[in-house]
Amino acid sequence: QVQLVESGGGLVQAGGSLRLSCVASGRTFSSYAMGWFRQAPGKERECVAAVNWSGTTYYADSVKGRFSISRDNAKNTMYLQMNSLKPEDTAVYYCCADANRVAVQAALATFWGQGTQVTVSS
Repeated sequence: QVQLVESGGGLVQAGGSLRLSCVASGRTFSSYAMGWFRQAPGKERECVAAVNWSGTTYYADSVKGRFSISRDNAKNTMYLQMNSLKPEDTAVYYCCADANRVAVQAALATFWGQGTQVTVSS
């Protein structure tokens, strides 16, 4: 069983930055693919970024060049550095984990955090 806890959300002005963290329990963190999703009111949950066990990353087109995903296996922690934030980035951000990279990107991951709110004001 893996438990995920996100933190780092908040209110920021457009153009600002935030760094989200996702701390995972369990001893198999390094073997899991991890991802960040977001869901805005009235919209479907979308994959923002993902990173597999080897460090290969994926980014949605809407965040390429602005967001950066990373992981520190020694700390069982994944990060999402968000720069040049826009009002349309406002959403609840969730982290997820699964042994299967494809499942993560398809929003079918086994383990999910509770979410952290990110609000970007114009």
